[in-house]
Amino acid sequence: MSWTELELKVIRWAEDRKILPRSTAMAQAIKTHEELGELLTALHRCNREEAIDAYGDILVTLIIGADLAGISLVDALEHAYGQIKDRKGTLREDGVFVKEAA
Repeated sequence: MSWTELELKVIRWAEDRKILPRSTAMAQAIKTHEELGELLTALHRCNREEAIDAYGDILVTLIIGADLAGISLVDALEHAYGQIKDRKGTLREDGVFVKEAA
């Protein structure tokens, strides 16, 4: 299934449950934050199944939140990529990329 098909299925699911339009982008951001905590726990425990579930839940909350904010996640990703595509920097020993100062 394509990203577009899955995104539409998530939106329809949220509409069926009245999350759309009754929730808010802020409420979904808070839910995303909660799901991120679950992801961190899963990664700390090296639990692949819980990590898959958490990544999926994060994507669901991002799709719903973006829809509520009138933002396309594809447009947001395209915008972010436009900002990073030529970015240079270094990878620290802990695996974090640090961009060069402008």
